[in-house]
Amino acid sequence: MFATDNTTFINGIGIAFCLLMCVLMLVLPRRLALLPVIAMVCYMTMGQRVLVFGLNFTLIRILLLFGFVRVVIRSEASLENLNRIDKILLGWVLSSVVTYTLLWKTGDAFVNRLGLAYDAIGLYFLFRFLVRDADDIRSVIVQFAWLTLPLAACMLIEKRTGQNPFGALGGVPPETLVREGVLRCQGPFAHPILAGTFGSTLLPLFVGLFWQRRHRLLAVAAVICAATIVICAASSGPVGAAIAGLLGLVMWGMRDHMRAVRWTMGLCLVSLHLAMAAPVWFLLSRVGIFGGSTAYHRAILIDNAVHRFPEWWLLGTYSTSHWGYQMFDVTNQYVLQGVQGGIVTMVLFIAVIARCFGAVGHAAGSESKAVRNDKILAWSLGASLLVHAINYISVVYFDQNMVNWYLLLAMIATLGISQKVPSERAEGDVGMNLEQSKSVYIGGRMEHISRLPGVNCMSAGKQ
Repeated sequence: MFATDNTTFINGIGIAFCLLMCVLMLVLPRRLALLPVIAMVCYMTMGQRVLVFGLNFTLIRILLLFGFVRVVIRSEASLENLNRIDKILLGWVLSSVVTYTLLWKTGDAFVNRLGLAYDAIGLYFLFRFLVRDADDIRSVIVQFAWLTLPLAACMLIEKRTGQNPFGALGGVPPETLVREGVLRCQGPFAHPILAGTFGSTLLPLFVGLFWQRRHRLLAVAAVICAATIVICAASSGPVGAAIAGLLGLVMWGMRDHMRAVRWTMGLCLVSLHLAMAAPVWFLLSRVGIFGGSTAYHRAILIDNAVHRFPEWWLLGTYSTSHWGYQMFDVTNQYVLQGVQGGIVTMVLFIAVIARCFGAVGHAAGSESKAVRNDKILAWSLGASLLVHAINYISVVYFDQNMVNWYLLLAMIATLGISQKVPSERAEGDVGMNLEQSKSVYIGGRMEHISRLPGVNCMSAGKQ
Protein backbone atom coordinates (compact mmCIF):
# COMPACT_ATOMS: atom_id res chain seq x y z
CA MET A 1 0.00 0.00 0.00
CA PHE A 2 1.29 3.46 -0.84
CA ALA A 3 2.55 5.54 2.08
CA THR A 4 0.59 8.73 2.74
CA ASP A 5 0.00 11.02 5.70
CA ASN A 6 -3.69 11.92 5.27
CA THR A 7 -3.05 15.35 3.75
CA THR A 8 -3.51 16.77 0.27
CA PHE A 9 -0.34 17.84 -1.45
CA ILE A 10 -0.15 18.48 -5.18
CA ASN A 11 1.56 21.24 -7.15
CA GLY A 12 1.16 22.56 -10.68
CA ILE A 13 3.67 20.10 -12.11
CA GLY A 14 1.84 17.20 -10.53
CA ILE A 15 -1.55 18.37 -11.79
CA ALA A 16 -0.31 18.89 -15.35
CA PHE A 17 1.56 15.59 -15.44
CA CYS A 18 -1.38 13.64 -14.00
CA LEU A 19 -3.86 15.18 -16.44
CA LEU A 20 -1.58 14.40 -19.40
CA MET A 21 -1.13 10.79 -18.29
CA CYS A 22 -4.88 10.35 -17.75
CA VAL A 23 -5.63 11.66 -21.25
CA LEU A 24 -3.01 9.38 -22.75
CA MET A 25 -4.48 6.45 -20.85
CA LEU A 26 -7.83 7.08 -22.56
CA VAL A 27 -6.62 7.71 -26.12
CA LEU A 28 -3.56 5.51 -26.70
CA PRO A 29 -3.98 2.14 -28.46
CA ARG A 30 -4.03 -0.87 -26.16
CA ARG A 31 -0.43 -1.88 -26.93
CA LEU A 32 0.73 1.52 -25.60
CA ALA A 33 -1.92 1.95 -22.90
CA LEU A 34 0.55 1.18 -20.09
CA LEU A 35 2.99 3.87 -21.23
CA PRO A 36 1.35 6.49 -18.92
CA VAL A 37 1.60 4.07 -15.99
CA ILE A 38 5.29 3.42 -16.67
CA ALA A 39 5.95 7.15 -17.03
CA MET A 40 4.19 7.79 -13.72
CA VAL A 41 6.33 5.14 -12.03
CA CYS A 42 9.58 6.56 -13.43
CA TYR A 43 9.02 10.29 -13.08
CA MET A 44 6.45 11.10 -10.37
CA THR A 45 6.85 10.77 -6.62
CA MET A 46 4.11 9.28 -4.48
CA GLY A 47 4.24 12.44 -2.37
CA GLN A 48 1.80 14.05 -4.81
CA ARG A 49 -1.67 13.06 -3.64
CA VAL A 50 -5.25 14.23 -3.12
CA LEU A 51 -7.39 13.55 -0.03
CA VAL A 52 -11.02 12.71 -0.95
CA PHE A 53 -13.44 12.06 1.94
CA GLY A 54 -10.57 10.88 4.09
CA LEU A 55 -9.19 8.59 1.36
CA ASN A 56 -5.69 9.13 0.02
CA PHE A 57 -5.46 9.12 -3.77
CA THR A 58 -1.90 9.16 -5.03
CA LEU A 59 -1.51 10.08 -8.69
CA ILE A 60 -1.08 6.40 -9.51
CA ARG A 61 -4.45 5.67 -7.89
CA ILE A 62 -6.07 8.45 -9.93
CA LEU A 63 -4.51 7.08 -13.12
CA LEU A 64 -5.75 3.61 -12.16
CA LEU A 65 -9.30 4.95 -12.02
CA PHE A 66 -8.93 6.34 -15.55
CA GLY A 67 -7.52 3.00 -16.62
CA PHE A 68 -10.72 1.25 -15.64
CA VAL A 69 -12.78 3.94 -17.35
CA ARG A 70 -10.78 3.13 -20.47
CA VAL A 71 -11.27 -0.63 -20.37
CA VAL A 72 -15.02 -0.21 -19.76
CA ILE A 73 -15.50 2.31 -22.57
CA ARG A 74 -13.44 0.24 -25.01
CA SER A 75 -14.85 -3.11 -23.82
CA GLU A 76 -11.34 -4.31 -23.00
CA ALA A 77 -12.32 -5.69 -19.58
CA SER A 78 -12.69 -9.26 -20.73
CA LEU A 79 -11.39 -12.15 -18.67
CA GLU A 80 -13.07 -15.45 -19.49
CA ASN A 81 -11.79 -17.51 -16.59
CA LEU A 82 -9.81 -16.86 -13.46
CA ASN A 83 -6.63 -18.90 -13.38
CA ARG A 84 -4.82 -20.14 -10.28
CA ILE A 85 -2.68 -17.04 -9.87
CA ASP A 86 -5.78 -14.82 -10.06
CA LYS A 87 -7.59 -16.87 -7.45
CA ILE A 88 -4.67 -17.06 -5.01
CA LEU A 89 -4.08 -13.32 -5.27
CA LEU A 90 -7.75 -12.62 -4.60
CA GLY A 91 -7.58 -14.97 -1.62
CA TRP A 92 -4.53 -13.14 -0.28
CA VAL A 93 -6.30 -9.76 -0.58
CA LEU A 94 -9.42 -11.10 1.13
CA SER A 95 -7.36 -12.59 3.96
CA SER A 96 -5.44 -9.32 4.37
CA VAL A 97 -8.65 -7.30 4.67
CA VAL A 98 -10.45 -9.68 7.02
CA THR A 99 -7.60 -10.47 9.42
CA TYR A 100 -6.37 -6.89 9.76
CA THR A 101 -9.90 -5.62 10.39
CA LEU A 102 -10.57 -8.35 12.96
CA LEU A 103 -7.28 -7.58 14.69
CA TRP A 104 -7.88 -3.84 15.12
CA LYS A 105 -11.71 -3.84 15.12
CA THR A 106 -11.94 -0.27 13.83
CA GLY A 107 -13.33 1.45 10.77
CA ASP A 108 -9.93 3.02 10.09
CA ALA A 109 -8.37 -0.43 9.87
CA PHE A 110 -11.01 -1.50 7.35
CA VAL A 111 -10.42 1.62 5.25
CA ASN A 112 -6.69 0.97 5.40
CA ARG A 113 -7.16 -2.53 3.98
CA LEU A 114 -9.57 -1.24 1.35
CA GLY A 115 -6.67 0.87 0.12
CA LEU A 116 -4.54 -2.26 -0.18
CA ALA A 117 -7.36 -4.04 -2.02
CA TYR A 118 -7.80 -1.11 -4.41
CA ASP A 119 -4.09 -1.13 -5.24
CA ALA A 120 -3.69 -4.88 -5.52
CA ILE A 121 -6.87 -5.86 -7.34
CA GLY A 122 -7.07 -2.66 -9.38
CA LEU A 123 -3.50 -2.68 -10.65
CA TYR A 124 -3.30 -6.42 -11.18
CA PHE A 125 -6.51 -6.79 -13.15
CA LEU A 126 -5.98 -3.60 -15.15
CA PHE A 127 -2.70 -5.11 -16.30
CA ARG A 128 -4.40 -8.45 -16.95
CA PHE A 129 -6.91 -6.71 -19.23
CA LEU A 130 -4.30 -4.73 -21.17
CA VAL A 131 -1.46 -7.28 -21.39
CA ARG A 132 -2.76 -10.29 -23.29
CA ASP A 133 0.12 -12.12 -24.95
CA ALA A 134 3.88 -12.39 -25.32
CA ASP A 135 4.07 -9.51 -27.81
CA ASP A 136 2.31 -7.23 -25.32
CA ILE A 137 4.84 -8.23 -22.67
CA ARG A 138 7.73 -7.41 -24.99
CA SER A 139 6.14 -4.04 -25.72
CA VAL A 140 5.93 -3.26 -21.99
CA ILE A 141 9.60 -4.15 -21.48
CA VAL A 142 10.63 -1.97 -24.44
CA GLN A 143 8.65 0.95 -23.00
CA PHE A 144 10.36 0.49 -19.64
CA ALA A 145 13.72 0.41 -21.41
CA TRP A 146 13.15 3.73 -23.17
CA LEU A 147 11.87 5.50 -20.06
CA THR A 148 14.64 4.14 -17.84
CA LEU A 149 17.31 5.96 -19.87
CA PRO A 150 16.41 9.52 -18.69
CA LEU A 151 15.77 8.24 -15.16
CA ALA A 152 19.30 6.82 -14.95
CA ALA A 153 20.65 10.17 -16.17
CA CYS A 154 18.79 11.92 -13.34
CA MET A 155 20.24 9.45 -10.83
CA LEU A 156 23.75 10.18 -12.13
CA ILE A 157 23.13 13.92 -11.73
CA GLU A 158 22.01 13.29 -8.17
CA LYS A 159 25.09 11.18 -7.49
CA ARG A 160 27.37 13.90 -8.80
CA THR A 161 25.69 16.93 -7.20
CA GLY A 162 24.06 15.54 -4.06
CA GLN A 163 20.82 17.24 -5.12
CA ASN A 164 17.75 15.19 -6.09
CA PRO A 165 16.15 16.60 -9.29
CA PHE A 166 12.80 15.16 -8.16
CA GLY A 167 12.89 17.04 -4.85
CA ALA A 168 10.78 19.86 -6.32
CA LEU A 169 7.87 17.44 -6.75
CA GLY A 170 7.55 16.74 -3.03
CA GLY A 171 7.58 13.40 -1.30
CA VAL A 172 11.36 13.01 -1.58
CA PRO A 173 14.08 15.17 0.03
CA PRO A 174 15.85 17.69 -2.22
CA GLU A 175 19.23 16.72 -0.77
CA THR A 176 20.64 13.23 -1.21
CA LEU A 177 20.97 11.01 1.85
CA VAL A 178 24.54 10.34 2.95
CA ARG A 179 25.48 7.30 5.01
CA GLU A 180 29.09 6.81 6.16
CA GLY A 181 30.30 9.15 3.42
CA VAL A 182 28.40 7.42 0.60
CA LEU A 183 25.67 9.23 -1.33
CA ARG A 184 22.52 7.11 -1.49
CA CYS A 185 20.46 8.38 -4.42
CA GLN A 186 16.71 7.78 -4.56
CA GLY A 187 15.32 9.76 -7.51
CA PRO A 188 11.49 9.76 -7.42
CA PHE A 189 11.32 6.76 -5.08
CA ALA A 190 10.46 6.85 -1.39
CA HIS A 191 13.84 5.53 -0.20
CA PRO A 192 17.26 4.71 -1.74
CA ILE A 193 16.73 0.98 -1.21
CA LEU A 194 13.49 1.22 -3.19
CA ALA A 195 15.30 3.04 -6.00
CA GLY A 196 17.83 0.21 -6.09
CA THR A 197 14.98 -2.30 -5.99
CA PHE A 198 13.43 -0.72 -9.07
CA GLY A 199 16.65 -1.04 -11.06
CA SER A 200 17.40 -4.57 -9.87
CA THR A 201 13.97 -5.94 -10.83
CA LEU A 202 14.20 -4.49 -14.34
CA LEU A 203 17.72 -5.76 -15.00
CA PRO A 204 16.75 -9.39 -15.88
CA LEU A 205 13.97 -8.16 -18.18
CA PHE A 206 16.41 -6.02 -20.16
CA VAL A 207 18.94 -8.86 -20.38
CA GLY A 208 16.11 -11.09 -21.62
CA LEU A 209 15.28 -8.47 -24.25
CA PHE A 210 18.88 -8.67 -25.46
CA TRP A 211 18.74 -12.49 -25.60
CA GLN A 212 15.80 -12.34 -27.97
CA ARG A 213 17.91 -10.51 -30.59
CA ARG A 214 15.37 -7.72 -30.83
CA HIS A 215 16.07 -4.11 -29.85
CA ARG A 216 19.59 -5.19 -28.95
CA LEU A 217 21.11 -1.71 -28.85
CA LEU A 218 18.24 -0.48 -26.67
CA ALA A 219 18.59 -3.55 -24.45
CA VAL A 220 22.31 -2.91 -23.89
CA ALA A 221 21.64 0.73 -22.99
CA ALA A 222 18.79 -0.28 -20.67
CA VAL A 223 20.95 -2.89 -18.89
CA ILE A 224 23.61 -0.24 -18.26
CA CYS A 225 20.99 2.21 -17.00
CA ALA A 226 19.33 -0.32 -14.68
CA ALA A 227 22.73 -1.24 -13.23
CA THR A 228 23.50 2.48 -12.84
CA ILE A 229 20.33 3.00 -10.81
CA VAL A 230 21.23 0.07 -8.54
CA ILE A 231 24.76 1.36 -7.96
CA CYS A 232 23.68 4.97 -7.39
CA ALA A 233 21.21 3.81 -4.73
CA ALA A 234 24.18 2.31 -2.81
CA SER A 235 22.08 -0.30 -1.01
CA SER A 236 23.35 -3.83 -0.40
CA GLY A 237 20.00 -5.62 -0.73
CA PRO A 238 19.20 -4.65 -4.33
CA VAL A 239 22.79 -5.34 -5.41
CA GLY A 240 22.61 -8.86 -4.01
CA ALA A 241 19.17 -9.40 -5.53
CA ALA A 242 20.38 -8.17 -8.93
CA ILE A 243 23.26 -10.63 -8.83
CA ALA A 244 20.82 -13.42 -7.93
CA GLY A 245 18.62 -12.41 -10.88
CA LEU A 246 21.57 -12.62 -13.27
CA LEU A 247 22.47 -16.04 -11.86
CA GLY A 248 18.85 -17.04 -12.43
CA LEU A 249 19.20 -16.08 -16.09
CA VAL A 250 22.37 -18.17 -16.34
CA MET A 251 20.35 -21.17 -15.12
CA TRP A 252 18.47 -21.12 -18.45
CA GLY A 253 20.36 -24.22 -19.57
CA MET A 254 19.15 -26.11 -16.47
CA ARG A 255 15.52 -25.02 -16.68
CA ASP A 256 14.32 -28.62 -16.95
CA HIS A 257 16.19 -29.60 -13.78
CA MET A 258 15.09 -26.83 -11.44
CA ARG A 259 13.38 -29.27 -9.09
CA ALA A 260 16.75 -30.86 -8.36
CA VAL A 261 18.31 -27.40 -7.96
CA ARG A 262 15.63 -26.36 -5.48
CA TRP A 263 16.00 -29.56 -3.46
CA THR A 264 19.78 -29.17 -3.39
CA MET A 265 19.53 -25.58 -2.19
CA GLY A 266 16.96 -26.56 0.44
CA LEU A 267 19.12 -29.39 1.77
CA CYS A 268 22.14 -27.08 1.88
CA LEU A 269 20.20 -24.55 3.97
CA VAL A 270 18.97 -27.27 6.34
CA SER A 271 22.50 -28.61 6.71
CA LEU A 272 23.85 -25.15 7.42
CA HIS A 273 21.09 -24.57 9.96
CA LEU A 274 22.05 -27.75 11.79
CA ALA A 275 25.78 -27.10 11.61
CA MET A 276 25.86 -23.39 12.47
CA ALA A 277 25.91 -22.09 16.03
CA ALA A 278 23.27 -19.49 15.08
CA PRO A 279 20.15 -20.11 12.94
CA VAL A 280 20.70 -20.10 9.18
CA TRP A 281 18.94 -16.75 8.67
CA PHE A 282 21.82 -15.05 10.49
CA LEU A 283 23.78 -15.51 7.26
CA LEU A 284 21.95 -12.33 6.25
CA SER A 285 23.96 -10.40 8.83
CA ARG A 286 27.10 -11.15 6.81
CA VAL A 287 25.71 -9.58 3.63
CA GLY A 288 26.85 -5.97 3.53
CA ILE A 289 28.28 -4.49 0.35
CA PHE A 290 28.00 -0.81 1.27
CA GLY A 291 28.87 0.83 4.57
CA GLY A 292 26.11 1.24 7.13
CA SER A 293 24.22 -1.88 6.05
CA THR A 294 21.38 -2.95 8.35
CA ALA A 295 21.69 -6.65 7.50
CA TYR A 296 21.98 -7.63 11.16
CA HIS A 297 18.67 -5.87 11.89
CA ARG A 298 16.98 -8.02 9.25
CA ALA A 299 18.40 -11.22 10.70
CA ILE A 300 17.21 -10.27 14.19
CA LEU A 301 13.78 -9.40 12.79
CA ILE A 302 13.38 -12.87 11.29
CA ASP A 303 14.66 -14.45 14.50
CA ASN A 304 12.06 -12.57 16.53
CA ALA A 305 9.29 -13.52 14.12
CA VAL A 306 10.20 -17.20 14.48
CA HIS A 307 10.42 -17.17 18.27
CA ARG A 308 7.27 -15.05 18.69
CA PHE A 309 5.17 -17.13 16.32
CA PRO A 310 2.41 -17.75 18.93
CA GLU A 311 1.97 -13.98 19.23
CA TRP A 312 1.09 -13.27 15.59
CA TRP A 313 0.10 -16.52 13.85
CA LEU A 314 -3.71 -16.13 14.11
CA LEU A 315 -4.51 -12.53 13.11
CA GLY A 316 -1.18 -10.74 13.40
CA THR A 317 -0.05 -8.44 16.18
CA TYR A 318 -0.66 -4.80 17.11
CA SER A 319 3.00 -3.84 17.26
CA THR A 320 6.51 -5.27 17.01
CA SER A 321 8.17 -2.46 18.98
CA HIS A 322 8.51 -4.69 22.06
CA TRP A 323 10.47 -7.25 20.04
CA GLY A 324 13.68 -5.30 20.57
CA TYR A 325 15.74 -2.32 19.46
CA GLN A 326 14.16 -0.69 16.36
CA MET A 327 11.98 -3.75 15.81
CA PHE A 328 9.09 -1.41 15.00
CA ASP A 329 10.71 -1.14 11.55
CA VAL A 330 9.54 -4.32 9.82
CA THR A 331 11.80 -4.36 6.76
CA ASN A 332 10.78 -7.80 5.54
CA GLN A 333 7.70 -8.23 3.34
CA TYR A 334 7.13 -11.83 4.42
CA VAL A 335 7.29 -10.98 8.12
CA LEU A 336 5.02 -7.99 7.52
CA GLN A 337 2.40 -10.26 5.96
CA GLY A 338 2.42 -12.30 9.15
CA VAL A 339 2.37 -9.47 11.67
CA GLN A 340 -0.45 -7.71 9.78
CA GLY A 341 -2.49 -10.74 8.75
CA GLY A 342 -1.40 -13.91 10.49
CA ILE A 343 -0.08 -17.14 9.05
CA VAL A 344 -2.86 -17.56 6.47
CA THR A 345 -2.11 -14.21 4.85
CA MET A 346 1.62 -14.95 4.85
CA VAL A 347 1.13 -18.38 3.27
CA LEU A 348 -1.16 -17.00 0.56
CA PHE A 349 1.36 -14.28 -0.27
CA ILE A 350 4.11 -16.89 -0.63
CA ALA A 351 1.71 -19.09 -2.63
CA VAL A 352 1.27 -16.31 -5.21
CA ILE A 353 5.03 -16.24 -5.73
CA ALA A 354 5.30 -20.04 -5.84
CA ARG A 355 2.46 -20.35 -8.36
CA CYS A 356 4.12 -17.74 -10.59
CA PHE A 357 7.41 -19.64 -10.49
CA GLY A 358 5.49 -22.76 -11.49
CA ALA A 359 3.87 -20.95 -14.42
CA VAL A 360 7.25 -19.68 -15.62
CA GLY A 361 8.77 -23.16 -15.38
CA HIS A 362 6.02 -24.71 -17.51
CA ALA A 363 6.13 -21.92 -20.08
CA ALA A 364 9.92 -22.02 -20.47
CA GLY A 365 10.43 -25.80 -20.22
CA SER A 366 11.53 -27.97 -23.13
CA GLU A 367 8.10 -29.66 -23.24
CA SER A 368 6.44 -26.34 -24.00
CA LYS A 369 5.48 -25.90 -27.67
CA ALA A 370 6.52 -22.27 -27.58
CA VAL A 371 9.09 -20.77 -29.89
CA ARG A 372 12.50 -20.12 -28.35
CA ASN A 373 12.02 -16.35 -28.02
CA ASP A 374 8.84 -16.82 -26.00
CA LYS A 375 10.57 -19.30 -23.72
CA ILE A 376 13.40 -16.83 -23.14
CA LEU A 377 10.82 -14.15 -22.40
CA ALA A 378 9.17 -16.39 -19.81
CA TRP A 379 12.53 -17.20 -18.20
CA SER A 380 13.45 -13.51 -17.90
CA LEU A 381 10.12 -12.89 -16.15
CA GLY A 382 11.02 -15.66 -13.73
CA ALA A 383 14.44 -14.11 -13.07
CA SER A 384 12.76 -10.78 -12.32
CA LEU A 385 10.35 -12.58 -9.98
CA LEU A 386 13.37 -14.05 -8.20
CA VAL A 387 14.80 -10.55 -7.70
CA HIS A 388 11.51 -9.37 -6.20
CA ALA A 389 11.36 -12.42 -3.91
CA ILE A 390 14.89 -11.76 -2.62
CA ASN A 391 14.33 -8.02 -2.25
CA TYR A 392 11.31 -8.77 -0.08
CA ILE A 393 13.68 -10.18 2.55
CA SER A 394 15.13 -6.72 3.12
CA VAL A 395 12.47 -4.20 2.12
CA VAL A 396 8.74 -3.54 2.14
CA TYR A 397 7.31 -1.85 -0.94
CA PHE A 398 5.52 1.37 -0.05
CA ASP A 399 6.01 3.39 -3.22
CA GLN A 400 5.62 2.93 -6.98
CA ASN A 401 7.58 -0.33 -6.88
CA MET A 402 4.23 -1.88 -5.99
CA VAL A 403 3.10 -1.09 -9.55
CA ASN A 404 6.02 -3.06 -10.99
CA TRP A 405 5.22 -5.96 -8.70
CA TYR A 406 1.60 -6.33 -9.79
CA LEU A 407 2.57 -5.75 -13.42
CA LEU A 408 5.04 -8.64 -13.26
CA LEU A 409 2.46 -10.94 -11.65
CA ALA A 410 -0.07 -10.00 -14.32
CA MET A 411 2.40 -10.60 -17.15
CA ILE A 412 3.23 -14.04 -15.81
CA ALA A 413 -0.45 -14.88 -15.27
CA THR A 414 -1.44 -13.86 -18.80
CA LEU A 415 1.60 -15.29 -20.53
CA GLY A 416 0.37 -17.28 -23.53
CA ILE A 417 2.87 -19.49 -25.36
CA SER A 418 1.54 -20.54 -28.78
CA GLN A 419 2.65 -22.43 -31.82
CA LYS A 420 0.92 -22.92 -35.13
CA VAL A 421 0.40 -26.46 -36.35
CA PRO A 422 -0.17 -27.70 -39.92
CA SER A 423 -3.70 -27.96 -41.18
CA GLU A 424 -5.09 -31.44 -41.40
CA ARG A 425 -8.38 -33.17 -41.93
CA ALA A 426 -10.48 -33.14 -38.78
CA GLU A 427 -11.73 -36.43 -37.49
CA GLY A 428 -15.18 -37.33 -36.26
CA ASP A 429 -18.34 -35.39 -37.11
CA VAL A 430 -16.82 -31.95 -37.58
CA GLY A 431 -16.23 -32.40 -41.32
CA MET A 432 -13.83 -29.48 -41.88
CA ASN A 433 -10.14 -28.72 -41.89
CA LEU A 434 -8.68 -27.37 -38.72
CA GLU A 435 -7.05 -24.23 -40.13
CA GLN A 436 -5.13 -23.14 -37.08
CA SER A 437 -4.96 -24.06 -33.42
CA LYS A 438 -3.06 -22.97 -30.35
CA SER A 439 -1.80 -24.69 -27.26
CA VAL A 440 -1.60 -21.98 -24.66
CA TYR A 441 -0.22 -22.16 -21.14
CA ILE A 442 -2.10 -19.67 -19.01
CA GLY A 443 -1.51 -19.21 -15.29
CA GLY A 444 -0.92 -22.82 -14.40
CA ARG A 445 -2.80 -24.96 -16.92
CA MET A 446 -2.78 -25.83 -20.61
CA GLU A 447 -5.67 -24.57 -22.73
CA HIS A 448 -6.37 -25.71 -26.32
CA ILE A 449 -7.97 -22.97 -28.38
CA SER A 450 -9.21 -23.12 -31.97
CA ARG A 451 -9.40 -20.03 -34.16
CA LEU A 452 -12.49 -21.50 -35.83
CA PRO A 453 -15.70 -20.35 -34.10
CA GLY A 454 -17.61 -23.22 -32.58
CA VAL A 455 -14.91 -25.82 -33.15
CA ASN A 456 -13.64 -27.80 -30.20
CA CYS A 457 -9.95 -28.37 -30.90
CA MET A 458 -9.80 -31.35 -28.56
CA SER A 459 -12.51 -33.26 -30.40
CA ALA A 460 -12.02 -31.88 -33.90
CA GLY A 461 -8.67 -33.40 -34.61
CA LYS A 462 -5.51 -34.97 -33.23
CA GLN A 463 -2.03 -33.71 -33.80
